[in-house]
Amino acid sequence: MATLGDICVSAAVNLLSAIAFLLAFAILRLQPINDRVYFPKWYLKGIRGSPTSSRTAVGKFVNLDYSSYLRFLNWMPAALHMPEPELIDHAGLDSAVYIRIYLLGLKIFAPVAVLAFGALVPVNWTGRRLNASKSKELTFSNIDKLSISNVPDGSKRFWVHIGMSYLFSFWTCFTLYREYKIIAAMRLRFLASERRRPDQFTVLVRNVPPDPDESVSEHIEHFFCVNHPDHYLMHQVVYNANKLAAIVAKKRAMINWHIYYENKYERNPSQRPVTRTGMLGIFGKKVDAINHYTSLIDNLSKQEEEERQKVRNDPDAIVPAAFVSFKTRWGAAVCAQTQQTSNPTIWLTEWAPEPRDVYWDNLAIPYLDLNLRKLLMTVAMFFLTFFFMIPIALVQSLANIESIKHVFPFLASLVEKPSVKNFIQGFLPGLTLKIFLIFLPKILMTMSKIEGFTSLSGLDRRSASKYYLFILVNVFLGSVVTGTAFQQLEQLIDQPSTEFTKTVGSTIPMKATFFITYVMIDGWAGIAAEVLRLTPLIMFHLKNTFLVKTELDRQAAMDPGCLDFSISEPRIQLYFMLGHVYAPVTPLLLPFIVVFFAFSYLVFRHQIINVYNQHYESGATFWPDVHRRVLTGLIISQILLMGLLSTRGTNKITLVLIGQPILTFWFYRYCKGRFESAFIKFPLEEAMVKDTLERAVEPTLNLRIYLQDAYVHPVFKRCELEKPMAVDDEEENPLIQTTRASRLSSMPESDNEA
Repeated sequence: MATLGDICVSAAVNLLSAIAFLLAFAILRLQPINDRVYFPKWYLKGIRGSPTSSRTAVGKFVNLDYSSYLRFLNWMPAALHMPEPELIDHAGLDSAVYIRIYLLGLKIFAPVAVLAFGALVPVNWTGRRLNASKSKELTFSNIDKLSISNVPDGSKRFWVHIGMSYLFSFWTCFTLYREYKIIAAMRLRFLASERRRPDQFTVLVRNVPPDPDESVSEHIEHFFCVNHPDHYLMHQVVYNANKLAAIVAKKRAMINWHIYYENKYERNPSQRPVTRTGMLGIFGKKVDAINHYTSLIDNLSKQEEEERQKVRNDPDAIVPAAFVSFKTRWGAAVCAQTQQTSNPTIWLTEWAPEPRDVYWDNLAIPYLDLNLRKLLMTVAMFFLTFFFMIPIALVQSLANIESIKHVFPFLASLVEKPSVKNFIQGFLPGLTLKIFLIFLPKILMTMSKIEGFTSLSGLDRRSASKYYLFILVNVFLGSVVTGTAFQQLEQLIDQPSTEFTKTVGSTIPMKATFFITYVMIDGWAGIAAEVLRLTPLIMFHLKNTFLVKTELDRQAAMDPGCLDFSISEPRIQLYFMLGHVYAPVTPLLLPFIVVFFAFSYLVFRHQIINVYNQHYESGATFWPDVHRRVLTGLIISQILLMGLLSTRGTNKITLVLIGQPILTFWFYRYCKGRFESAFIKFPLEEAMVKDTLERAVEPTLNLRIYLQDAYVHPVFKRCELEKPMAVDDEEENPLIQTTRASRLSSMPESDNEA
């Protein structure tokens, strides 16, 4: 059990780490040689120029303006200076709404922390239950005297906790409602004022049924000419070009190696560079590196051209799906939001992702395989979650000195030293848990890709759902339950069964000390490391040294990164859940969470303004997921509080809490019906308004030219694959041309003669 001294050690280590990261960032960002690492967004926008071009030899690398070092913290007020409308125009609605999640955490937990410390801490501290003789065998520290564990069983003091729980829940729901309303309005304004984009006119059509007389492309044209005659414009069929894309990516990697060795040879013309033909260039026969990679590139170029011809000429390479574009937004909205035939399993339509949001690899997956893939990934997710309990249990055992001495008796003398003991209990468990979670997001993203989602934003949201479930089960519930069992196992065996629930109920709040250390490691030092960007800094200078020849190469070497929603949003939800669970139980956790939200808001606002370059813009479609998960954490906290109080001799009082989860669920259903449609559907009224304004402002707009290359696979951008097929705007003949054979002409001759 971590003590107050352990927490102080952890706070000191993490605070010093955060300060060191921030100081390093403040100094490194001022150096001209690092300008592209810490301000890449401005370079990509073409606004910022290289500061090394007009400086002296030394000044190109080191900032010699000593006065700038006195203003090394000016990035903090600068991050808060940009107004939100300007931020949306600069970085997009997704980025602006994302950082509002941190602002939402501040709005909820800052008042809750003040109320909890004013009302609950005095009640808990004066309870004196843990000092009673019958509880002396329980493991606890002075921190636990500030928690609900210190309130005597059956005490009327629990009415204060119940009342504050209702107050906290009301404030959370009120804040969530206001935020949902604000963001729904922001989204509608964004869609109304947004510049023209291809996805506003385009629908993704999947599971096109086969036709014996027509190709996929002809069948699609025929169907939409018949069923959407006034609005259909053109379509682009989808090709299975995954193998070709893999060849192109491999060729690009070989070109990078070729450039590296050419640069190396230019710096030392007296010696030709060599490499080995085996794995990683370490094993195998030694060969001339430049000639070797030239040969590989030539070979891959031949493979690329062969595969390109195969895709172009093979009818089987065409997938039964297409991007169908319409003359108006209104026509696209009608098609995307309606059922096309009486059979709900064919001609399935949905809004097309914007072109840079398309995940092309999954468009080639047959639609009928998707349900099987989702089932398999659900089973895999269950086993992954279950088996990950083993390392979680190991992590929790590290939080207890007695467990370490029991498992590793030869370390007993070492771990009893005060400095080692404080480090183990106050710092090591949270760090170990964070290390265990590093590789998990990549596994979950791979599972989401196998499920067949066709957009990057969809993959991010799906992976975020998996990660949230994993954090809920393993990190939160696993840490509480496993930690409690490890700490109190011996006493639970010795006690009568009637005391089991009481012991567990009193020890659950004691896990707050573990989560305090985790918040400081992940939420303080971790966020400070984010702004330092140590890995992109190193990688940029390596690329700049070995791969860069031109200014375009230098720009390509920049790695601005982006807001990784699939990883960061579930991590934020853990802090929401911890705040809700421990607000009425152990309020001491709340200040650490408030510091996390405030610090993260500052850091990520700076990163969004100066660094991150988003891969797509979804118009904040993720907010309903954020809202639902916050309320899920709130309901879990309400249920856990009911379970905790039921073990403390307050069965009748606990009945008062039954209404909380019911009312919270009703609130979720109300918000879902009130706001969620704004994030799923595009109002026909808004579509008509935008179409009318566009016709008035740009009456000569040729939409066909604007859309014809928007949804061509990236590997075909520079080649002519297939002309988009469309109906002539001036066509007056109501009959639709088709290559389908006549049913009469296909009848047997005997039938005709009859």
